[in-house]
Amino acid sequence: MTTADIDTGAELDAIHAVVAAVAKAQRAEDADAFLALFHPDAIWTTGGGRFLDGLDEISEFTRKVIVGATEDGYATYEPFFVRFIRPDVAVVKVRQRYFGHDGDLRAEGSPLYGMTKEGGRWLLTFCQNTPVVDH
Repeated sequence: MTTADIDTGAELDAIHAVVAAVAKAQRAEDADAFLALFHPDAIWTTGGGRFLDGLDEISEFTRKVIVGATEDGYATYEPFFVRFIRPDVAVVKVRQRYFGHDGDLRAEGSPLYGMTKEGGRWLLTFCQNTPVVDH
């Protein structure tokens, strides 16, 4: 199977659903729901540049930071670019926007999600959060 054989609509819908699940889990401060979106061998680089290797390290970090994460506001996530590298590998760019509870935009991010399809399900596999800095 090649990337030309992909049912792009169905796969894009599934990938968008994963990004929506990231947002939902973070807004609910639900570490288990968030961690369920990851491949067991995932790697993650945080917005602060910390490298996390494997689900155990991602879990340890997430469980420390997710509780209270929405105290001052919330984030929205919008996938705006998807490229299928192979039928089971996709690179996804996400527009991340942080809002205060008053609705004011406070910060932006530009995560890169490398996703793999395992057992019919898209998972976060190699990811990096990147803050957007005004120059």
